[in-house]
Order: sequence, then structure tokens, then C-alpha cells
Amino acid sequence: MKLNQVSLIAAVALALFPLKEGIAQQSNDNPADLSKEIPFNPEVKKGVLDNGLTYYIKNNGKPEDKVELRLVVNAGSILETEDQRGLAHFMEHMNFNGTKNFEKNELVDYLQSIGVKFGAHLNAYTSFDETVYILPIPSDDPELEQGFQIIEDWAHNALLRGEDIDEERGVVLEEYRLGQGASQRMLAEYLPKVVNGSKYADRLPIGTKENLENFDYEDIRSFYNDWYRPNLMAVIAVGDVDVETLEQKIKDHFAGLENPKNPKERKSFSIPNHEETLIAIESDEEASSARVQVLFKDEGETKEDETLGEYRKSIVESLFSQMINNRLDELRNSPNPPFVFGASYHGGTWARTKEAYQSFAMTDANKLLDALEALLKENERVERYGFYEGELERAKSDLLSRLEKSYNDRDKTESNRIVGEYVRNFLEDEPMPGIEWEYNFHEQQLPTIQIEEVNKLIDDYIKDENRVVVITGPEKEGVKKVTEAEVRELLKNVEEAEIEPYKDEAVAESLITDMPKKGNIVKTTSNEKLGTTTLTLSNGAKVTYKNTDFKNDEILFEAFSYGGTSLYSTEDYRATAFANGGLDEAGVNGFDKVALNKMLSGKIVSVRPYISTYSEGFSGSASPKNLEELFQLTHLYFTDLNKDEEAYESFVNKQKAFLGNMLANPQVYFQIEMGEFMYGDSPRYMGFPTPEKMDAADYDLAYKKYQERFEDAGDFHFYFVGNIDEAKLKDYAETYLASLPGKNSDEEYEVDDFRPLTGSHKKVVEKGKDPKSSVRITYQGETKYDKKEAFALKTLGEILSIKLIEKLREEEGGVYGVGARGNISKTPYGWYSFTISFPCGPENVDKLKKAAIKEVEKLVEEGPTEKDLAKVKESQILDRKEELKENKFWINTLKDADYENENAENVLEFEKSVNSLSTKYLQKVAKKYLTDGYILGIHNPEATE
Repeated sequence: MKLNQVSLIAAVALALFPLKEGIAQQSNDNPADLSKEIPFNPEVKKGVLDNGLTYYIKNNGKPEDKVELRLVVNAGSILETEDQRGLAHFMEHMNFNGTKNFEKNELVDYLQSIGVKFGAHLNAYTSFDETVYILPIPSDDPELEQGFQIIEDWAHNALLRGEDIDEERGVVLEEYRLGQGASQRMLAEYLPKVVNGSKYADRLPIGTKENLENFDYEDIRSFYNDWYRPNLMAVIAVGDVDVETLEQKIKDHFAGLENPKNPKERKSFSIPNHEETLIAIESDEEASSARVQVLFKDEGETKEDETLGEYRKSIVESLFSQMINNRLDELRNSPNPPFVFGASYHGGTWARTKEAYQSFAMTDANKLLDALEALLKENERVERYGFYEGELERAKSDLLSRLEKSYNDRDKTESNRIVGEYVRNFLEDEPMPGIEWEYNFHEQQLPTIQIEEVNKLIDDYIKDENRVVVITGPEKEGVKKVTEAEVRELLKNVEEAEIEPYKDEAVAESLITDMPKKGNIVKTTSNEKLGTTTLTLSNGAKVTYKNTDFKNDEILFEAFSYGGTSLYSTEDYRATAFANGGLDEAGVNGFDKVALNKMLSGKIVSVRPYISTYSEGFSGSASPKNLEELFQLTHLYFTDLNKDEEAYESFVNKQKAFLGNMLANPQVYFQIEMGEFMYGDSPRYMGFPTPEKMDAADYDLAYKKYQERFEDAGDFHFYFVGNIDEAKLKDYAETYLASLPGKNSDEEYEVDDFRPLTGSHKKVVEKGKDPKSSVRITYQGETKYDKKEAFALKTLGEILSIKLIEKLREEEGGVYGVGARGNISKTPYGWYSFTISFPCGPENVDKLKKAAIKEVEKLVEEGPTEKDLAKVKESQILDRKEELKENKFWINTLKDADYENENAENVLEFEKSVNSLSTKYLQKVAKKYLTDGYILGIHNPEATE
């Protein structure tokens, strides 16, 4: 994957911050020789053993006492023979089901005993071209040694016994079943056109049902023997262990592996070029969304960057993507948007060897041609008129700010976020010069990139040959299906259409028009145990902050005040519930959303207000150097939220387009029906936000209520966690928070008399044509909140998840995934909930439901085993050890403790709380909460005649 392939994400999902002053003066001070090769990250040790196995090693101390291991196999489903369809993925499963040193189930059992969860931590994936195994492991021996033994076993010691293969068929078939549905049916029809009949069209990694049921044992054994060989493998080890130790372990475990005497050629498979435009239009009764996509595939095969000049071109491509996506985002926020979301980028396709310039959009089912026209016209607009200097400067600023954030946090980046780059370097030769070099190279080269360079790219991207248009959507009454003739006519009309140039309007430089009158701090208290400081402001508001060194370039923000929609009358609540989400779409201080986005170019800052059932508040984040903008936005959301009917209509139209077909999805329909069954008797239950309900929502009343909820800042509590300059934070708090009106209302939320369904009940929902069922078992009811009981019920959910995986997946082979979750909430009243859920085949619903209930009964009658409790305790302690070094954990802890009127210092006693749990106490809690009946929800397909 080239650098420019991440530009889509960069363009639509990240907040931004400014170009460094003086960067323009650097352009010719130290010009680079662009013919030189891109350097390799000097902090990473890369080597190749005599047998051809490649390895990557890096010492990285975040998180402490942990190592991320990866076994990467350069082989996936594209290498399967006809008789092996689905077996690259099946092989991934078998490596967890019996190897030389870990008999069936021993591997998962051992890893759970050292705190490594199956699925959440231990995992793997198979794609067309590769298989990757993921193993995080404690860094101390013997765990580290065992970790290397595990990945060595995966590499060449799988047992592949016939009985084990047969037992795993059921699990893989359940995974196959999960993937069935509208998306899969449409994919099967349009993929052959996208890949132009290449082998990728019939090698989806999951395979075929027929082959998974009937393949011979030798088919999977031959795949393993042919392709799991050292010269197609890489071992990656990144973590809190010195490089020499890790390298020696790799040599000890992998130097002895041998390649086959007559190895098969590891071929690459390409997508043939085509002169004509290929068009695929697919619809399905159960499709929950509508989508258009146009691909302009490259004529040649993908070539990864090797020289500085090629790397520089990828920067130019990133800037192009940033600018086109900024324009598409403006369209998305227009009064009558042609799509809910749209984006363009140059990047990978289904095949590793082929890239394409791609534009896509999610839209209303009746606006598919409108969305396609909008995408094509924006590309045509760029082709005719190009971009403008102002757009380029904002894009440069955005790009550099994101890199600067990564650069600033380079010594605080978690190991599991580092390893992906090494995987891509091995599989695709993606350059990995390291963030320090990347940041410096961008800083040097960005000023030299001219608008003409970026504008020329469109000529390489947009061509008639190798063009594919894909349209997918629902098939239902009232939706006219798009025809191929209409698409071809549209392609022709756009080329001939009169298109106006883009207008890049100037924006203000400051968010704040008039600086507020400064308040002051009247009281300061500290908590040495927690490392927090709390400021009481002159208007009554409180600010709690914790200065951390977990990240160099991160500050997280939360705030709340009691009240929320619980203080609305039922009539007002029902009138505004679906309007509240669109209030901030209007912008602040006279700046609409487009202007705000332009003003915040190059700044990493975000603030979002919310009104929930029992509180109102904010969430956000910022780079330390953009902390003032965070305070300014917060101040403006209190005092100067815009009221804009067009912006609100844009929000409603997008919501209607997004939600309009969601009920066609059988799984979504089931969830909605269960919500109605359990909560529908409440007069304040609003159900699913249908288009009709969105139209009926009262924007004027919602805006008025918003002003009421945020008119008193005096009962708000604000929280900041991260790399904080305390002097600046105090100054900003006095300027932007203490200056807000404070009325000392000290509101509390109100609790109505309604309580959800409890006791024994059954609800069966029939929806969908695929043979897919779901089971949900819920124990719930009112209770007096007890902190220890709450922790115990959560722990019981984790223990039961282990038992259900063992029973329903490993023994019965009846599910792919299953889990249980326990919770006791304190607010607004004591309420317990314990839920078991799993998908399965309709024929297995009753059997697996009974098996799950039997495991619950075992917990009640016998309690958990000491062994299972020890597994969960180990996992909880290891997770908490990492959480204590995360800003997100701390801001949630501080806020939640105040919200629930708890002592935040309890977080420091966590290990004591874990160790205080006994099997007897857990059994007591199970008897209390898991014996009074349950609500059974079953989703089955519709009956067929």
C-alpha cells in the first residue's frame, strides 16, 4: 500500500493543525536528490535467515512488559486450487486447533491463563494474498518463549488430524453463514466486472459452502505444505524487550525451518485491462444502503515507491485526495445533499497488483444517479479548472499537522499500531523510512509542490479505458432501478455539461469575534493520589485536569451537567428527540460547517455538544497547541450556536437517506423489534428513527431546548487529561469558561416511573431469506446498586464467555462467535442486565439455547472453577495495567466517578478488588441475578412455502 492510499482516511476522518511558520523559506536550503532511494527506518532491525524467512524487530516500551508478535505468510486464497477453495482461511482456523506443542484447545487455554483473550487479543486474518497471525504476549519468560513457540508451531507444526478438521468444519461454516446476505449476494454479481474476470472473482477467502463441507483432508494439508514455508514468511516482534533477545529467539525457532525441495512458484495475479466501460448494477430486497462507485483502474501494475521522487509524488497524490474530499464534504453539507457521504482517492483494489482512482458515495436509494453525477462532475470540475492556491495551502497544512502529531508521539506509540507498516513492507514492499524521516521530508518538500503539479494528476487518473461503474441498492416498491443505458447517458452528458468553476471563498481568521469578559478562579484543590487538580470558577463551574505524559500531542476533553431530556415534558421530548443530533450542523458564531472546517484547517481540535437522557455536555480533543481553539469552540457552543434551517434540512435529508432502508436488514430489524418488545410501553420510547419521524421532528423547539440546557454553565464540570500546560489551561478557563453565565441552578435529572420488561418472556422475529438465526438471552431487573456485586456480575459475564466458546463453538461447532456480558448500573436507578447472544443456524437454535442456559445453571449450582476465575483475573489485571497509562481511561474514570457520585480513588484499588473475588462469592451473585427467569429473543428467517 502506497502512502497515498491512506489519504482517504486522512481526508475525511482526522482533525487538523497548521503549517509551521517559516516552512516556505526551507524549500531550497537543503534540496533533496530525488533520484536517491528511500531510506529504511534505522530504528527497525530487518534481517533474512538462510532459509529465506524475513524478520523485523523493534524495541518499543509502550505498553510496558508486552510484545506484539506477528507471523505473516505471503499466501492467501488466490493460491488455492479449485479443490482448495476456502482452505487458506480454514488453515488459519486449524492452527488454533492442534499443533505439535499445543494439542487441540490447549493453545487458547494456555493463552487465557496468562491474560490473552481469544478474539480480543489473539487473532488472525486471511485475505486474497496473505495470512497474518496476531499474538500479543507478556514480555517475561517463560511467556515470551512460549509465544515464539506458538508462532513457530503455526509456521510448520500444525497437526491437521482428520477428526480435528471435521470438528472445525461446523465453526467455519457458521462463519460462512454469518457472511451471507444482501451485500454478499450483490458482491458475487459485481466483483467479476470490477476484476474483469480475473482469478480474484472466484477466490473469496471464505470459499464455498460445498467445498467447506466436502474437501478432502489432503487438500488442506497440501496447501499448508506448499505455501507455509520460510521463504514466504516474516516474523515480526515489536515490544518491551531488547532487540538482541528477540533476534536470538527468532533464530532459535525459525532458522531450522526448511523449504520444500521443489517449491511451487508463488505467482502474482493481475487484473486484465479493458477498453470499454464496465457497468454493474445490483439490487437486493435486503440491501440496507445504496452506494455508487466509479473506478479508473491504472493501466500498468502497481509499483511501490523506491526513490525520493516517487515518494514525493505520493505526497502530491495525498494533497489531491485531501482537496477533492474537502469539496465533496462541502457538497455533503449542502442544503439538499446528493449523498450522505462521498470520497475519492487513488489506492488499492481487490488485487495487490492493481491500483485505481476511485470515487464513491453512500446515498438515498432514489438518488443513485444524482450521487454518481455529483462525483463525476466534481472530478470533471477539477479536470477543467484545477484546484486553487488556498485549497492547496490548507491541504498542505492538514497533511503536515497529522504527520507532526505522529512525529511528536513517536516515542509514545503503541506496539500494535506500529506492526502494520512492517507487515505491508514485507508483503507489498511499502517504504518504511520511519516517522522522523517522513516528517522531515514532508517539511522540506511541501513548499516545493506547486498547484500545477497537483492539477496534472487528474489527467493520469481519469480515462475512458479501465473504467468500472458499480451501483448497489435496495430492491423495493417505489425505488426505480437504474439502468445501464442511463449510466452511459450520464457519463456522456457530464463530459459535455456546462460546469462552473469552484468558488473558494475567504474565511475569517478567528473563531471569536468579541473576546468575552474574563472571569476568575476562586478555589483550587488537588488530589495527590490521582494527580488531579480541580478549579472552581467564579460562575460556579468546576474544571478538573490531570497532566500526563502518556502522549506528547494529546489532550482529551469531557464535560457534563445533570438534567438532559429527562427535564423535558413527554410531549417536548417526543417532538425533539430526533432533532437534537442536527443542532450542531449549523455551526457557531455565524460560521457554517464549511467555513468552520476551513478555519480549522491545520488544527487538531474537535468539540461536540450533546444532550442525553440525564445530562448534557461536551466531548472533544485537541493538540496541546490548539487547546485555546477547543476552549473557544466550547464557549461558542454555550453562547452562539447558529440556527440554520438549511443546515438542519441537510442533516434530516442525510439521516433519511442513511436510515431509509436499514429495516430491510434482518439483523437490524430484529434488534428494533426486541427494543420495542422490552421498552415499547414507555411513553418516551421513540423506537427506530424512520424518515417519517425525522420529518416530524421539531427543529425550532429543539433549538429552544438546547439554549435552555446550556444557559447555565455554573453547574457544569469540565475535565481535561493529557499533555497540559497548566498556566495556559487556567488562563483559558478564566477567559472562556468562567466568563459564561452561571445561574447556580444545580439541576438534577428526573426519573420517570417506567421500568423495562423483566421476568420470563419470549419473542420470535421472522425476517430475511438466508438460513441465519440469532439468539439473545437477557436477565434483567431493578436492584439496589452494590459496587462489588456490579464487578462480580461483569466478571461472571467474562467467565461465561469462556465457557460458551468452549461448549457452543469448540464442542458443538455450532457458532462462530458467542459472548456474555454482565452489568449493574447505578444511574438513574439500580438496574442489572446479563445478556448472552450468538448467531447460529435455524436448525440449532433450540439445542444451543439449551446448552447456553445449562452453562448458566452450572454457574448458579456449582459456581465458576478456580481455573476460569484465575484466567479472567489475569486478563483484568493486565488490561488495567495498560489502561492506567491511557488518557482515555483517565478522563472517563474522572468524569464517571463524579457523574455516579463515586470516589475516583477506587481505581487505585482495582487489583485488590480483583483479588477479593472468590468462586463462592461469584456463585452467590449468580444465584441472586440469574435465577428469576430470562427474556428470550430469537431471530429466524421467514418461513418458505
